[in-house]
Amino acid sequence: MVQTPLTVTDQLGRRVVVPFPPQRIVSLVPSQTELLFDLGLGARVVGVTKFCIHPPEARQQATVVGGTKNFDFAKIATCQPDLIIGNKEENYQAGIEQLAAHYPVWLSDISDLPGALRMIKQVGLITGQGPRAAALAATVAERFGALGVALSPPESVAYLIWRKPYMAAAAGTFIDDLLARAGFANAFGALGRYPEIAPEQLAHAAPQRILLSSEPYPFKEKHVAELQEICPAARIQLVDGELFSWYGSRLLHAAAYLSQLR
Repeated sequence: MVQTPLTVTDQLGRRVVVPFPPQRIVSLVPSQTELLFDLGLGARVVGVTKFCIHPPEARQQATVVGGTKNFDFAKIATCQPDLIIGNKEENYQAGIEQLAAHYPVWLSDISDLPGALRMIKQVGLITGQGPRAAALAATVAERFGALGVALSPPESVAYLIWRKPYMAAAAGTFIDDLLARAGFANAFGALGRYPEIAPEQLAHAAPQRILLSSEPYPFKEKHVAELQEICPAARIQLVDGELFSWYGSRLLHAAAYLSQLR
């Protein structure tokens, strides 16, 4: 297939020249790997991370090129990528810079649903799947739009992503945006990003509900009791972290999940 140079701007404002349409794609972000497959591009995905668990065949048919924050540069080189797709938060700057010196690297930077929808459409455009990506993004937007009016006043929620120390998703995160769209008030919304939360802070915040994410820390039923001791009045639930933090095509299922939660 004849490829022509396509100059695009990624979500960090970086100008990237991509051979169009790209035929050998390395994805360094699990949610974006799933998106590529759902856009019908699975046969072109030649490299993924060890965390790219959806779809299951991604790690079977493509080369596993390390983790999201520790790339195996030799394995990436054997993939001979003509496009690498990464993310500012999930990947590490030094590794991305090293890759960008040799390959076209397009980066997403996502902190809310509109940013995720833009990413979906832009990935579609640079891979030659623009109409399919636009339709997918429109469906996601429609489903979130149908969430309707939230509880008034909103329920106070603490969303924990880590244990020892406890860490919460706070302002400026994609999770915080989805919590707001679900009608919840983030108990740590006055803080930024992913702060460490002491048990005393959690008790003082007194959230009505505590959501324990399945990732990156795999909270289990056994952890509910220790949180209940800190916040006896709170309703404590295990939640699917993928449906709160994967900003690719998994968003097709997120709105219904959020509706059930509230």
